[in-house]
Amino acid sequence: MGKVNWKSVFDTWSMSVIIRLLRLLLLVLLCTSSWPVLMAQEVDSDRPHIVLIMADDMGYGDPRCFNPDSRIPTPNIDRLARQGMLFTDAHSPASVCVPTRYGLLTGRYPFRSERSEQVESRIEPGRMTLASMLAKQGYVTACLGKWHQGFDGGKVRQDYELPLAGGPVDRGFDYFYGLPASLDIPPYYWIENDHCVAAPTETIEDNFSDGWTRIQGAFWRAGNIAPQFRHVDVLPQLRQRAVDYLKQHQKNNSEKPLFLYLPLPAPHTPWLPTRRYQGKSRAGEYGDFTFQVDSVVGEVLKTIKELEMYDNTLVIFTSDNGPVWYPADVEKFDHRSTGALRGMKGDAWEGGHRMPFVVRWPGNVRAGGRCPQMICHTDLMATLAELLEIELPENAGEDSLSFLPLLKDPERSEPTRTTLVTQSSGRVLALRDGNWKLIPQLGSGGFTKPRREEPVANGPKGQLYRLDLDLSESTNLWLDERKQVARMTKLLQEIKASSNP
Repeated sequence: MGKVNWKSVFDTWSMSVIIRLLRLLLLVLLCTSSWPVLMAQEVDSDRPHIVLIMADDMGYGDPRCFNPDSRIPTPNIDRLARQGMLFTDAHSPASVCVPTRYGLLTGRYPFRSERSEQVESRIEPGRMTLASMLAKQGYVTACLGKWHQGFDGGKVRQDYELPLAGGPVDRGFDYFYGLPASLDIPPYYWIENDHCVAAPTETIEDNFSDGWTRIQGAFWRAGNIAPQFRHVDVLPQLRQRAVDYLKQHQKNNSEKPLFLYLPLPAPHTPWLPTRRYQGKSRAGEYGDFTFQVDSVVGEVLKTIKELEMYDNTLVIFTSDNGPVWYPADVEKFDHRSTGALRGMKGDAWEGGHRMPFVVRWPGNVRAGGRCPQMICHTDLMATLAELLEIELPENAGEDSLSFLPLLKDPERSEPTRTTLVTQSSGRVLALRDGNWKLIPQLGSGGFTKPRREEPVANGPKGQLYRLDLDLSESTNLWLDERKQVARMTKLLQEIKASSNP
């Protein structure tokens, strides 16, 4: 046996040890560098992501999950309903845009505030909003779309270089990209956070569509417009913005829960479906545009799934008020945009404020559930507060009632809300009390003519309906149920007089 070369053995052993140590060090570095990424994918299950999509002027009878006879395909909203729960007695607090958004964001009936978005921010400084409430709980908050709550200083501005104070970023949102108001109300321009992207230095003429009334079709009003701003591009741009924002959040802030408020400006006028959606419904341009809105909902839901946010994202879909859809349109297209409901946008009748409302939260909300209990957009604040175990201060969410128990048990017999006050475009306040509904005047109170009817001798002075027996509000019981009228009239006055019911 030859002599062992210990120096060679030691060198070989040393090299082996060094290689193993290097491998171990590399493994440690890889594990520690990927650890935050792995942790970032884990969001507290008690604080789900929240995505709130609000359509604009979409009727109760437009989505097929609410109206099987709808002439408009809505496959994505229908799928959302199958995966979650739909509410058949959900309401906006008003039957027009501005007051509804105020009620949704503040949990407060809009009639309690006299502020006007024409001259100032509609939402009072310091008032808690959904966004500010959730931001205090560690949420990243964003608003993409139609604001329509005004800015300090009013709508017409002398200098668009100055910050737009009193808007979303001053009312709890970390980020905003969108429009100041509806797409038929000038000036037309984009806003990012609190700054105008491009000033509306040019002008555009009135636009109307043949075959429709003045406030239907591709309608917009004359006024100032930003260079290269095109109405038809708005909905596609917001769809892309929403998708990109979700992706950006998961890349940069995925360890934090997200609140995304997506108030779409459609299918409100102007009805401008892009070529891909033209002729795809059987309800004219309105139906095609509504189908395009459904596709935006689909893109958002698809992105949530691709980003592996599906299991821990609470998605809510609804609309702000009823559609502009006349009896002549029903006859022409055989499409009832409000389903069996009477009236349309602006009205005190159900078609003005009973809304499609769908909630999906996998593992927490029963798939395919259907809840007949009454809820209101104002109730979102109390519902999310209870979900997150937050106690609301006395001066916040005054008209908000949590419907979290209904999400857990849609067949629950005990209601979370027994009364409801809704506001028409003519500022008529209607009262629900259980199945009874009181409208303290004759006429629609809104867009349907006549807005107001004068009572005749010995005739009813207002309207009273029993909705569980007469959802279409066809039989006025005012004269037959005088005690009910008196009781509800008194109750309405008490609710109006109470600042914190």
